[in-house]
Amino acid sequence: MSLEDGAQRNVLRATAHPLRLQMLSLLTGAELSAAEVARELGITQANASYHLRFLLDAGLLVIAGEEDVRGGRAKKYRHLWDETSREPAAGATEADRQAYASVLAAAIPSRYAERAAGPQLFTDADLWVEPEVWQQVLDLVTRASRLMHERAQPPRSTGAVRANLSVAAFTMEPGSKGSR
Repeated sequence: MSLEDGAQRNVLRATAHPLRLQMLSLLTGAELSAAEVARELGITQANASYHLRFLLDAGLLVIAGEEDVRGGRAKKYRHLWDETSREPAAGATEADRQAYASVLAAAIPSRYAERAAGPQLFTDADLWVEPEVWQQVLDLVTRASRLMHERAQPPRSTGAVRANLSVAAFTMEPGSKGSR
Protein backbone atom coordinates (compact mmCIF):
# COMPACT_ATOMS: atom_id res chain seq x y z
CA MET A 1 0.00 0.00 0.00
CA SER A 2 1.53 3.28 -1.10
CA LEU A 3 0.35 6.44 0.63
CA GLU A 4 0.47 9.83 -1.10
CA ASP A 5 1.99 12.77 0.80
CA GLY A 6 -1.43 14.11 1.83
CA ALA A 7 -2.48 10.70 3.07
CA GLN A 8 0.80 10.39 4.96
CA ARG A 9 0.07 13.67 6.72
CA ASN A 10 -3.38 12.30 7.64
CA VAL A 11 -1.73 9.16 9.06
CA LEU A 12 0.56 11.24 11.23
CA ARG A 13 -2.28 13.49 12.38
CA ALA A 14 -4.47 10.48 13.09
CA THR A 15 -1.81 8.89 15.27
CA ALA A 16 -0.96 12.13 17.08
CA HIS A 17 -3.67 11.46 19.66
CA PRO A 18 -3.18 9.30 22.77
CA LEU A 19 -6.52 7.51 22.51
CA ARG A 20 -6.00 6.67 18.85
CA LEU A 21 -2.52 5.30 19.63
CA GLN A 22 -4.15 3.00 22.20
CA MET A 23 -6.76 1.93 19.67
CA LEU A 24 -4.15 1.06 17.08
CA SER A 25 -2.30 -1.10 19.59
CA LEU A 26 -5.53 -2.78 20.64
CA LEU A 27 -6.58 -3.46 17.04
CA THR A 28 -3.22 -4.92 16.05
CA GLY A 29 -3.91 -8.19 17.84
CA ALA A 30 -7.68 -8.35 17.52
CA GLU A 31 -10.66 -7.48 15.35
CA LEU A 32 -13.00 -5.47 17.57
CA SER A 33 -16.20 -3.46 17.25
CA ALA A 34 -16.59 0.09 18.53
CA ALA A 35 -18.45 -1.26 21.58
CA GLU A 36 -15.64 -3.70 22.36
CA VAL A 37 -12.99 -0.99 21.93
CA ALA A 38 -15.02 1.31 24.20
CA ARG A 39 -15.28 -1.36 26.92
CA GLU A 40 -11.58 -2.19 26.72
CA LEU A 41 -10.48 1.47 26.92
CA GLY A 42 -13.14 2.64 29.38
CA ILE A 43 -14.66 5.24 27.04
CA THR A 44 -18.09 5.78 25.53
CA GLN A 45 -19.09 3.93 22.39
CA ALA A 46 -19.72 7.27 20.68
CA ASN A 47 -16.17 8.40 21.48
CA ALA A 48 -14.76 5.09 20.25
CA SER A 49 -16.80 5.31 17.04
CA TYR A 50 -15.58 8.85 16.35
CA HIS A 51 -11.91 7.93 16.74
CA LEU A 52 -12.30 4.65 14.83
CA ARG A 53 -13.82 6.54 11.88
CA PHE A 54 -10.90 9.01 12.04
CA LEU A 55 -8.42 6.12 11.87
CA LEU A 56 -10.41 4.38 9.14
CA ASP A 57 -10.48 7.57 7.04
CA ALA A 58 -6.70 7.91 7.46
CA GLY A 59 -6.26 4.39 6.07
CA LEU A 60 -4.93 2.93 9.31
CA LEU A 61 -7.82 0.53 9.86
CA VAL A 62 -9.86 -1.81 7.72
CA ILE A 63 -13.29 -3.20 8.34
CA ALA A 64 -12.43 -6.82 8.97
CA GLY A 65 -16.02 -8.04 9.18
CA GLU A 66 -19.43 -7.40 10.62
CA GLU A 67 -21.55 -9.09 13.24
CA ASP A 68 -25.22 -9.01 14.23
CA VAL A 69 -25.79 -7.13 17.46
CA ARG A 70 -29.29 -6.65 18.90
CA GLY A 71 -30.98 -6.29 15.53
CA GLY A 72 -28.21 -4.21 13.99
CA ARG A 73 -24.82 -4.70 12.39
CA ALA A 74 -21.54 -3.88 14.15
CA LYS A 75 -18.34 -3.40 12.16
CA LYS A 76 -15.18 -5.13 13.34
CA TYR A 77 -12.00 -3.09 12.84
CA ARG A 78 -8.39 -4.21 12.37
CA HIS A 79 -5.16 -2.16 12.30
CA LEU A 80 -3.12 -2.36 9.08
CA TRP A 81 0.14 -1.97 10.98
CA ASP A 82 2.34 -3.50 8.28
CA GLU A 83 1.11 -1.32 5.42
CA THR A 84 1.05 1.91 7.44
CA SER A 85 4.24 1.68 9.47
CA ARG A 86 6.62 2.67 6.68
CA GLU A 87 7.75 6.30 7.06
CA PRO A 88 4.36 7.78 8.00
CA ALA A 89 5.92 11.25 8.37
CA ALA A 90 7.28 11.58 4.82
CA GLY A 91 4.69 14.11 3.64
CA ALA A 92 4.05 15.69 7.03
CA THR A 93 4.85 19.17 8.22
CA GLU A 94 7.32 19.75 11.03
CA ALA A 95 4.35 20.68 13.26
CA ASP A 96 2.72 17.30 12.48
CA ARG A 97 5.95 15.47 13.30
CA GLN A 98 6.35 17.38 16.57
CA ALA A 99 2.73 16.65 17.55
CA TYR A 100 3.25 12.94 16.95
CA ALA A 101 6.55 12.91 18.88
CA SER A 102 4.85 14.70 21.80
CA VAL A 103 1.99 12.20 21.96
CA LEU A 104 4.38 9.26 21.75
CA ALA A 105 6.64 10.70 24.46
CA ALA A 106 3.67 11.53 26.70
CA ALA A 107 2.39 7.94 26.45
CA ILE A 108 5.53 6.50 28.03
CA PRO A 109 5.01 7.74 31.64
CA SER A 110 1.40 6.52 31.77
CA ARG A 111 2.37 3.15 30.31
CA TYR A 112 5.32 2.97 32.71
CA ALA A 113 2.95 3.56 35.63
CA GLU A 114 1.07 0.40 34.54
CA ARG A 115 4.21 -1.77 34.34
CA ALA A 116 4.36 -5.17 35.95
CA ALA A 117 7.29 -6.67 37.83
CA GLY A 118 9.77 -8.35 35.55
CA PRO A 119 12.41 -7.59 32.95
CA GLN A 120 12.59 -3.99 31.78
CA LEU A 121 14.88 -2.10 29.47
CA PHE A 122 15.53 1.62 29.49
CA THR A 123 18.11 3.25 27.34
CA ASP A 124 18.93 6.67 26.03
CA ALA A 125 21.65 7.10 23.44
CA ASP A 126 22.54 10.45 21.89
CA LEU A 127 25.82 9.17 20.49
CA TRP A 128 28.09 9.29 17.46
CA VAL A 129 28.39 5.95 15.63
CA GLU A 130 29.47 4.75 12.20
CA PRO A 131 26.71 4.70 9.55
CA GLU A 132 26.94 0.88 9.41
CA VAL A 133 26.31 0.64 13.16
CA TRP A 134 23.35 3.02 12.87
CA GLN A 135 21.87 0.85 10.10
CA GLN A 136 22.30 -2.26 12.25
CA VAL A 137 20.49 -0.54 15.10
CA LEU A 138 17.60 0.45 12.82
CA ASP A 139 17.40 -3.09 11.46
CA LEU A 140 17.29 -4.60 14.96
CA VAL A 141 14.67 -2.15 16.22
CA THR A 142 12.59 -2.76 13.09
CA ARG A 143 12.82 -6.53 13.66
CA ALA A 144 11.74 -6.10 17.30
CA SER A 145 8.78 -3.92 16.29
CA ARG A 146 7.70 -6.35 13.57
CA LEU A 147 7.91 -9.28 15.99
CA MET A 148 5.70 -7.48 18.54
CA HIS A 149 3.12 -6.57 15.90
CA GLU A 150 3.12 -9.93 14.10
CA ARG A 151 2.61 -11.86 17.33
CA ALA A 152 0.08 -9.50 18.96
CA GLN A 153 -2.78 -11.32 20.71
CA PRO A 154 -6.28 -10.14 21.62
CA PRO A 155 -6.43 -8.38 25.01
CA ARG A 156 -6.17 -10.68 28.02
CA SER A 157 -5.39 -13.79 25.93
CA THR A 158 -4.43 -16.77 28.06
CA GLY A 159 -0.65 -17.08 28.26
CA ALA A 160 -0.01 -13.60 26.85
CA VAL A 161 1.53 -10.65 28.70
CA ARG A 162 0.77 -7.02 28.01
CA ALA A 163 4.04 -5.41 26.91
CA ASN A 164 5.10 -1.99 25.68
CA LEU A 165 7.72 -1.12 23.08
CA SER A 166 7.97 2.61 22.38
CA VAL A 167 10.85 3.63 20.13
CA ALA A 168 11.98 6.89 18.61
CA ALA A 169 15.10 6.37 16.50
CA PHE A 170 16.52 9.08 14.27
CA THR A 171 19.79 10.71 13.31
CA MET A 172 20.65 14.12 14.76
CA GLU A 173 21.91 17.27 13.08
CA PRO A 174 25.68 17.34 13.75
CA GLY A 175 25.72 20.88 15.12
CA SER A 176 22.44 20.69 17.04
CA LYS A 177 22.11 21.64 20.69
CA GLY A 178 23.31 18.83 22.91
CA SER A 179 25.60 17.28 20.32
CA ARG A 180 28.84 15.98 21.69
